[in-house]
Formats: sequence, structure tokens, C-alpha cells
Amino acid sequence: MALHELAGKKASKSMLVNVPRLVSSYYTDEPKGPVSFGTSGHRGSSLNGTFNEKHITATAQAISEYRLLKGITGPLFMGFDTHALSEPAFRTALEVFAGNGVEVLIHAKDEYTPTPVISHLILEHNRGKSKGFADGVVITPSHNPPGDGGFKYNPPHGGPADVDVTQWVQERANRLIDAGGSGIKRMPYEKARKADTTHERDFITPFISSLAEVIEMEAIQKAGIRIGADPMGGSGVHYWMPIAETYDLNIEVVNPDVDPTFGFMTVDSDGEIRMDCSSVYAMAGLIAMADRFDIAWGNDTDFDRHGIVCPSGLMNPNHYMSVAIWYLLRNRPAWGKGLKVGKTLVSSSMIDKIVAAFGRELYEVPVGFKWFVNGLLDGTVAFGGEESAGASFLRKDGSVWSTDKDGFILTLLAAEILAKTGKTPAEIYQGVLVPEYGGPYYKRTDGPITGEQKSLLKALSPDSIKVPVLAGLPVTAVMTKAPGNGAAMGGVKVLLGDGSWFAMRPSGTEPKMKVYIESYGGKALWEQIRDEALPLIFGKRI
Repeated sequence: MALHELAGKKASKSMLVNVPRLVSSYYTDEPKGPVSFGTSGHRGSSLNGTFNEKHITATAQAISEYRLLKGITGPLFMGFDTHALSEPAFRTALEVFAGNGVEVLIHAKDEYTPTPVISHLILEHNRGKSKGFADGVVITPSHNPPGDGGFKYNPPHGGPADVDVTQWVQERANRLIDAGGSGIKRMPYEKARKADTTHERDFITPFISSLAEVIEMEAIQKAGIRIGADPMGGSGVHYWMPIAETYDLNIEVVNPDVDPTFGFMTVDSDGEIRMDCSSVYAMAGLIAMADRFDIAWGNDTDFDRHGIVCPSGLMNPNHYMSVAIWYLLRNRPAWGKGLKVGKTLVSSSMIDKIVAAFGRELYEVPVGFKWFVNGLLDGTVAFGGEESAGASFLRKDGSVWSTDKDGFILTLLAAEILAKTGKTPAEIYQGVLVPEYGGPYYKRTDGPITGEQKSLLKALSPDSIKVPVLAGLPVTAVMTKAPGNGAAMGGVKVLLGDGSWFAMRPSGTEPKMKVYIESYGGKALWEQIRDEALPLIFGKRI
């Protein structure tokens, strides 16, 4: 895709979403599409009829019925982020949950709630219990543009719901919509707020007080590291200062503003306002002030992703994940040798080499954090991470911390790494990992995809690709299933002789083709792989 002329520049006023119209459409427009759970919940916009009140009433009712079906009788933790549609959806959902007699715990004073906080609270409640399990809902479209809304369900394991759950919920929700809302139990918001089943709690303090169980906070404090934190207008905006005060850290929140238009953002590569902390264009503001800090970071709107900014600039997410794994395997002595290290199929092969060097087992799965949930929960997977800058890992004692992506601990880990090694993660990657394991050139490129191409990708098998050589390198393996768990990846990954590889898969949330290529021969080989790979699969370049 061509780079937009405003990429990396502040959004113009003409680009900002009309919030009154957005919210009005949520309440008044009819659905123009079904409830559809992608890789992380139902997402859409009220402006095109794909996220409105009827979607949310039906989804909340379906979740209430699913809880009853599965005997989930504990509280439901519910939070929302700073997108304009999130609070209306929160109010709608509370009306339905209260109407169904579901015990709901919400953040006191209508405070925003990050995704990892909900996951952590669910797990803390369920620890040691044999019944009365809690679950949760996070109302967020993640880093998506300001006009979008999102609704995610986390079952009692604390992580993203698996396909068997989301399929049941979406099918039931769509039947409710088709029936005109018949069967939906609901009460007015003020009554729901005062219901005996609705309880307000402080979500911030218990989460922050537990951070020292997963991060060496004292080491960061003693090193006196100057930290810059950019919440990017997201749900963790009011967490960083309490973290700084609790642990006596030198943190400057560079942008404490909350604005549902996200008018303070710089524009992403395609001209959209998108709170993507792994994009140099969306992170341009923080990158410009990188020399003011020893380490800096940004998070997306629901704080399940991280972007690490060193004085040298924004780190590639694969580079940081490689450093994080390398560091943790050296500095978590309580983590047993039998623990696995998890990555997705489209993450850097640098991770494979690091894991092998430490004598650990690699757990390679398809895209989607849900694949790491059970391993993190039972403590058999020490770290689970995605190339899209989302990850979590175990506490220092090897017990579960969260089973959803956690942008707090991944960013604080960068400060711990600097405090304990005296080097930034970028310096470790270039000065330690590249000399030891080589320096791959990794880049993902997106493009349009037709329904026919999507079906073709999903139907591929290893026997579908028979060429012995690609880009001058021998084809060593063709994969359509992940070696870690045998699950279908929904696309294909082709391994080449020197460690280079490419993978293709359709996006789970947008009509896009995602092409991942990692070259151990620099940019030139990367381009050659791209030019030969696309025709190999589709018969032409796309």
C-alpha cells in the first residue's frame, strides 16, 4: 500500500469522527450486519450499522445465557476503554446483565479499565476455587480507529474466548436479533446501576500492588531510569502515575489527554487515526522526544499491546520480543527448565534460535493469543507472544499472571532490562543477539483479498506447493498447521534453506491479505521472496 501523505503527521480536524453522530447512530440505527466475533471479539462501527445497541443487547443476553449453561455463577468483571462507543455499550450491557441477575463488578467512578487488568482480576478471584468462577467483558476495539467499537468476552480462564465459545455466543445473539429482541431481559440503566447485583470496586490498586510479583520494580527504582509513558489516550491513562508513586519510579506521562476523537494522534501509514503502538507513524510524537528519556513506551487503547522506544527509535516488535525472551530465560531462576516458550507462526525465527540455545521447547501456534491461554494458566508456557506486539509471561515464581496480552508488564520489563543490564533492549538486540544469531530483515505487507483468494488460502495443504526452490533457496518445509498444537493457521508458511521464510493469511478482522516475510539476506532477498511467493500461491502478484 502507498504511504499516505499525512502519515506520521498530526490528524487534521476534517479527519476527526463526529462523536454526537457516532453515539446517536449507536442508539437509533438498525443493524446492517450480524454479531461476528473475529480474533478478539465483535467489532464494528455504528456509522455503518455493524456496532449498535441491538448488537450489544443481544450479545450481553447471549453471554448471560452461556454463563447459565456452563454453571458460571461468580461475578462478571466488566470494563471499557476510551473509544466513544465504549461507554454507551457498557451502559447497554450493564442493563442486560442486571436484567438477567448477573453479578457484575465494575471499576469505581466509571474509571477506564485495560484488558490485562480484567484478565488479572478474573484469575485472582478464581485462584484456588472449585466453584463460583468469575469471567469478564472488556468493551474495546483495541487500537482500531475512533469510530469503531468492540466487545470481548473472557471466560473463567481469563483469556480471550476460544472459537467454541464465540461461535455459541454469536449464533445465539444473531437469533435474538432476528427475533426482534424477544427474549432479551433488560432494566433501565439507573436501576441497573443501583441493583443488588452491581458492585463498584477499585481495580487499579490490586493490579498495581501485584506488579512486583512479575517485574523487578526495585531494580528499576534503584537505577533511577528516566521513563516516558504515552497512554495514547487509552484505558491505562490513570495507571502510570499510581505505578510511579507506589514504586517511586521516575515516570513522565507525556500525554495525559483523553479525547474520543483522538485528535492528538499522528496519522498511521494508510491515513487512518489508529492507536497502533507498533507503528512508527502512530508513535511519531513519542519517537520525536525519545532523547529526553532513557527508555520510553506507548500502549494501544486497551493496553494489551506495547511499543518500546529507545533513544535510537521505536523497536520492531519482533526485535523486542526476542530480547524479552532472551532476558527472561536468563533472569527468572524459578522458571523450570521444562517450561515452553510460545510464539506465533508469523513471529521472527530469531526467537526459535534463542529458545534452542537455552535448551527450551518452542511452542509455535497460529495467530491469536487464545492459543497461549491454557499454557499460561497451568504454568507450562512461560511466555506467549505475537508479532503484533502483544505478549504476557509468568510471575517470577512461575505462576500465572495474566492469560491475555499485557502491555504494562512488557513495557515495565524494558525498564527492568535496562536497569539490570545497563543496555537498552535495542542495544542488546544489535550488540548481542544479531552477532550471535544473525540479523534477519522482517516486514509484513498488507493488501486486498477476494473471497476466492481467502478460500484458496484456507484450503491449502503442504502438498499444494511443490516447488523445490524459491528466491534461489531450497524450500525445506511447507506448513499449514502449527507444530506446537497442530491447529490450522488459515494460510500457509514456507521455510527456506537459510532460515528465511514467508507466510500468508487473511486478516481475522478486516478484508485484508497479510503477507509476512523474514529474510536472512537483507532487503534485496526479502523483495525477491515477495515477488516469487505471491505468484506461487495465487498465480499473480497482488
